[in-house]
Amino acid sequence: MKLKPFFRILLAAAVSLVALSMVQCAPNQEFKLGNGATVIPLTVKEGTTSHFLTDYYPQWDGATSLTCDDARLVLTPTTDNWAQFDIEAQGGALVSTIDVWHDAERLSIVVLGGQRDTEGSYMSSTEVEGGVVSVVASKPVAEAVAMWQNEEIEGVVIEGNTIRVTIPAEAKRYQRSMVRIFAASESGRFNDVLLPLEWGKVVTDAEDITRQDFQSQILYSLMIDRFNNGTIANDWKINSPEVLDKVDYQGGDIVGITQKIEDGFFTDLGITTIWISPITQNPYDAWGQNRNPDTKFSGYHGYWPIFSTVVDKRFGTEEELHAMLAEAHEGEMNVILDYVANHLHIDSPVLKEHPDWTTELMLPDGRKNIGMWDGETRLTTWFDEHIPTLDTRRNEVCEPMTDSALYWVRKFDFDGFRHDACKHIPLNYWRMLTHKMKSSMPNRRLWQIGETYGDVELIGSYVKSGMIDAQFDFNLYHTSRDVIVDESRSMREIAAAIEEAEAAYGSHHTMGNITGNHDKPRFLSLAGGDMSLWCPDDKAEGWHRKVGVGDNVKGYARLSLLKALISTVPGVPCVYQGDEYGIPGANDPDNRYMMEFDGYNEFQQRELAATKAMFKYRRASMPLMYGDYRTLHIDNDVLVFLRHYMGEWAVVALNIRPEARSVEVSLPEFVEAKSARVALSAEGGEAVLTEGKIGLNIPAYGYVVVNE
Repeated sequence: MKLKPFFRILLAAAVSLVALSMVQCAPNQEFKLGNGATVIPLTVKEGTTSHFLTDYYPQWDGATSLTCDDARLVLTPTTDNWAQFDIEAQGGALVSTIDVWHDAERLSIVVLGGQRDTEGSYMSSTEVEGGVVSVVASKPVAEAVAMWQNEEIEGVVIEGNTIRVTIPAEAKRYQRSMVRIFAASESGRFNDVLLPLEWGKVVTDAEDITRQDFQSQILYSLMIDRFNNGTIANDWKINSPEVLDKVDYQGGDIVGITQKIEDGFFTDLGITTIWISPITQNPYDAWGQNRNPDTKFSGYHGYWPIFSTVVDKRFGTEEELHAMLAEAHEGEMNVILDYVANHLHIDSPVLKEHPDWTTELMLPDGRKNIGMWDGETRLTTWFDEHIPTLDTRRNEVCEPMTDSALYWVRKFDFDGFRHDACKHIPLNYWRMLTHKMKSSMPNRRLWQIGETYGDVELIGSYVKSGMIDAQFDFNLYHTSRDVIVDESRSMREIAAAIEEAEAAYGSHHTMGNITGNHDKPRFLSLAGGDMSLWCPDDKAEGWHRKVGVGDNVKGYARLSLLKALISTVPGVPCVYQGDEYGIPGANDPDNRYMMEFDGYNEFQQRELAATKAMFKYRRASMPLMYGDYRTLHIDNDVLVFLRHYMGEWAVVALNIRPEARSVEVSLPEFVEAKSARVALSAEGGEAVLTEGKIGLNIPAYGYVVVNE
């Protein structure tokens, strides 16, 4: 039988998978199966909710039994092996556990119910002595659960507002493990506490944090073709009168990324994780149609895969990809790959072989199912006629597409994925992919972040261990963008978005906090006023005029303010290429110019220096990476919050108005501040400590970060 190219590739990949699995599935030297990565809590509402076990333990197809000693929870299996189960829960604050059994082996899942108490409710780690961690709360603690990895810690002591947890002796056997503490008062749940351990001791020095501590990541998003041209040997344009140069290939490649790793570009900027755009082979001809101006488009961006497991020769070779990954890891940086599972290009040999693998283009009412992003069509809509959506609801489609994704982390040493168009792909795909990853590669630390536009409930539905670790927090970005740019808006909206994210995704989530991306107008042009937030067509704008900054002083100050925000709130900061120094532009393709590495004007030079300072400070600050979040002051203009970790603290103040503001904040009683110094600030920031209160002067469109 003669195999089609796609299936030859898949077969070769499968052979290598088997070989690798024989090595990687050897007895886990770090943790027993299912305990290598901490699982997220299971959140229940009053009444009955249904859950999949693989959302919490992706490696496990099922369990011998699930048990719970809490009378407020009733468990019922909906499959013989508990792979799916129902939980009936009472209302009110709830912190408890479910025990998951494989014969005599037990691990646990934290169960959280009721609302997060945001009215002055707060919990933070304060000290560790003799292997006992002390945690103080703002209200009397009614119940608490402590976890080491996925094992419940026995003997948790509650004394009024204080919780004491003894670190298990077994933790000394492992270089990195985690202690997590959950608790509630009578009125609601507190924030949780996360403590990384190094050989059983709480990490208090940021120098002990590695690139695989995902809370410490700083992401850099780059589009390969528009980043750096490392070699002209693979330069190739369509060179057709049908394709304007702006949407043709510009020559960026994998070698160009390697060169920038070697010359210290990412290290100097403070980046820990590089997110590269898709590298799979795209069509060699032009597709799509823009009418004004008239042009078709090349696949320079990588999002129109012909083959899902072939490196596009215009970006480089497999050898060059291996070399780039090795160079990044030598420099203590992760690299994650942008992977497209939602669709294939219409000329893909897979679709030629299996035209029935796509969803229907035509709706029953005669309309084309294109760009219908929400409602009943969310999982079936096509992005364009030349990129049909795959029907991954069907197992015969889901299996090869998940295998194609696995190909990249097995053959190449990628550290995870950025997943494109998550909300248009059904949950069974994410469960299958992560199950395959974690069951066949239990010792690999792989991180997945996805792209989902929608409300927190929709986004949160994907943020589970058995699906995706994180998503980009577009809601926080959109709110922050609009509030910073539109002077009629209030800082209270940003504060609410931060608290909403914490409630939805957890206190120590790794959601991506962005400066922008390849699908949005450049923030700088909005901030400086050369583009309006209410522009009716932000793509057309860049075709018909040169989009600039507008007011340079205002624009760059606001861009720095946005980066100060995303660098200090919970989550993972992510800078889109060019935003580190400030580049204007409208939406796609005007936001995708070739990167510049020199020739910056005075505003860009200052912006780059400020970005480097922010990222350097974040990487050295345990409170910003692992600390708890607490609002100290909020009004229409100013937000001041505290990040606190094991006695170390940072106070962050942000001002969205064109005038400087002075505010005074009180520190919680458990924060023993002997001094207050400005660690990071826009020009003119000041801080004075007086009897437990910090007086802050926050510059116009500015920020101040204060520590001891």
